[in-house]
Amino acid sequence: MTKTVSEQRTHNYLKQIKGSFIFKGLAVIASLVSIPLMIRYLGQEQYGIWSTLLSVMSWVVFFDLGIGNGLRNKVAEALANDNTVEASSYISSGYTLIGLISLFLFILAATTTFYIPWRTVFNTTNIDEATLRNTVFVSVFFITLNFWISLINQVLNAVQKTSVIVFGQFISNTVALIFVFTLTKLIYPSLYYLAVAYGTSLIISNITLTLWFYNKRRELLPKITLNSQHIRPIMSLGLQFFIIQLACLVIFTTDKMLITQFFGSQYVTQYDVVFKLFGIITLVYSLISAPLWSSYTDAYHREDFAWVKKILKKQIQIFGIIFLCVIIMIPIAKPTIALWIGNDLQIPITLIMSMGGFVLLSTWNNIFGAILGGINKIRLGSFYTIITAAVNIPLCYLFAIKLNLGIAGIILGTIASIGISAIISPLQVYYFIYTKQNNKFLSGLLR
Repeated sequence: MTKTVSEQRTHNYLKQIKGSFIFKGLAVIASLVSIPLMIRYLGQEQYGIWSTLLSVMSWVVFFDLGIGNGLRNKVAEALANDNTVEASSYISSGYTLIGLISLFLFILAATTTFYIPWRTVFNTTNIDEATLRNTVFVSVFFITLNFWISLINQVLNAVQKTSVIVFGQFISNTVALIFVFTLTKLIYPSLYYLAVAYGTSLIISNITLTLWFYNKRRELLPKITLNSQHIRPIMSLGLQFFIIQLACLVIFTTDKMLITQFFGSQYVTQYDVVFKLFGIITLVYSLISAPLWSSYTDAYHREDFAWVKKILKKQIQIFGIIFLCVIIMIPIAKPTIALWIGNDLQIPITLIMSMGGFVLLSTWNNIFGAILGGINKIRLGSFYTIITAAVNIPLCYLFAIKLNLGIAGIILGTIASIGISAIISPLQVYYFIYTKQNNKFLSGLLR
């Protein structure tokens, strides 16, 4: 491993962070401005339904069978070995496969939409069934289409251009803000039109990134082809990621649905506002950590373990800063929300404190998860995330209903379920990065 390659990797990492901070800051501003606009436009109940619908629609990304993450790692590995032909073949097979899956999902979801009692699903009597059905249908169309074209994000991750992905988020959020503002001025409150506006903003963003990137890197331009030699390794690695993704589906995306069923859709608004406020911390850390996954892949395949150790040490130092930020944010969260949203939205302090704990634990897990994902050491992770997913909903029910902790209980249940990862993941990283012991038992156990 030459010092030059290590220095170039570090330089690119810092460059991506700088670019990401600029674009993410603008994207966050656009998002924060649009939220009170949407709440005033739809009202608390309809906004709660919209927020829940987005959570449900986000489940679509888990149906890529882990192909996206598998593609990301394989393309990064091929480029680390200076093999652009192989990287291009992986990209072509990935696009073709995801395109077929997207078409299947649209047909399946669009068909079943007409047989699901959506008023029951969203626990509402104030919105007619036809409006909800039409809103879900148009959301399915845009989400499945975006599911295919958003594969550009995994390609950009593989080539360590995460700041460009953030730029895409800025485009999407800005276009969405313009659309929402226009809706508030010209059209009566409508979930359907909001779904059209949101879906269109996603498509515009990803098409822009796709055209820009493949114009720059024509040697990686995908073709419609399925190469079995590249599908197998993508699927083999992808299925391990899929197990983890499926578990994360239960762990991280069911909170709003549980709140809707246990307490009513209007309470989702409380959860969503607090989640987005603390999400600022999560977003800031994601800007720092996002470029690392594929950088870890590159460093690992070049056996540059010193670089991985150096960056991991800095990530733990950053976690200490995040811990202080959460402690500071907890007492100022309520007045901040009152200034941002207004005094009509009442937020329990227990919800704020539990959300702070969730942010800290998930950040800690992400520090080590990025390394394990980047170096393809996820077999053990796929096992314990299944256990985590199995106990998540029962724990949420225990804390929220049986212990009468309300919405905060939903978050506490999630915290309790993901606690095992906070212990096992650091042990795995320590073994694979910090030790060179030829211990077959530990290697099989921690892999």
